[in-house]
Amino acid sequence: MSCTTIPPDNSTFQLPPLNFPISAVPKKNPPDRGRHIKTAAALIIGDEILNGKTLDRNSNYFARFCFEHGIQLKRVEVIADDEDEIIEASRRMVQSYDFVVTSGGIGPTHDDITYASLAKSFDQGLVYHNETLARMEESGKQRAWISKQSEEQQTARKRMALFPDAAEVIFVASDIWVPVVRLQGKLCIFPGIPSLFQKMLDNLKPFLPLPPEEERPFRLQVFTGLPESSIAPFLTDLQKRVQPEGIRIGSYPVLQKGVYVSLIGADRGRVHQLGVEVEKEVEGRVVTEAEAEAKRQLGCQ
Repeated sequence: MSCTTIPPDNSTFQLPPLNFPISAVPKKNPPDRGRHIKTAAALIIGDEILNGKTLDRNSNYFARFCFEHGIQLKRVEVIADDEDEIIEASRRMVQSYDFVVTSGGIGPTHDDITYASLAKSFDQGLVYHNETLARMEESGKQRAWISKQSEEQQTARKRMALFPDAAEVIFVASDIWVPVVRLQGKLCIFPGIPSLFQKMLDNLKPFLPLPPEEERPFRLQVFTGLPESSIAPFLTDLQKRVQPEGIRIGSYPVLQKGVYVSLIGADRGRVHQLGVEVEKEVEGRVVTEAEAEAKRQLGCQ
């Protein structure tokens, strides 16, 4: 399963904040080998995603993360809580991409098999990670229900600290006991809970060889009230003209609202120059990312 359900704590007092040490950032982060991350993939694990019980927000957040940091997200897959599928997909992705994340399947229940499956995928055993166990225990002191758990229930909880034996364990936040577990220098295992996934991914940045600022793409969006069919010939011609420059043109209609024309390229000046041309040809105007997102949300309602 993608999310770990935490029983409610009915305590009325304010819990003291956790303050664990964060892992030291190594001088040279894998998987750089003298270069930065260029491509990425996401493996979303969980039956509840596939049967519609849970909405996958993590792949969307990861896509935004990759774009903002100049990484090409090449693939997103959603698979079941199935050992063979996890093994096949993880091996294939690690061979093909520089940075791979998994989301889900690291809780205490029978269907949380991500750690064990990934250990098999890369020919590793499983071992309890003592520092993770210690942090788990410390955080558990703030939860009254944990002290009432049976030995069997406590053993189930400790499964969340049973990692592949050659894994790199990275503690990225002082108030979260769960670490990011990295395998093969490039596959990072995350929980499925969106709030944890997002915070841990953002805090992992110092441990990643991200592309330099000058190599990150810039996106400009032009909104037009014209129908997509009316602007299609111009956009087709424009894409042919700018493709040799590495600039990508996209069009994204919003039902009964209009169309967003997206221009993406590394040369900000050139993209702005093309934006002026697009504004004129499609009778539109440049909009901010925030405005575009707000309009898209309204269009989906």
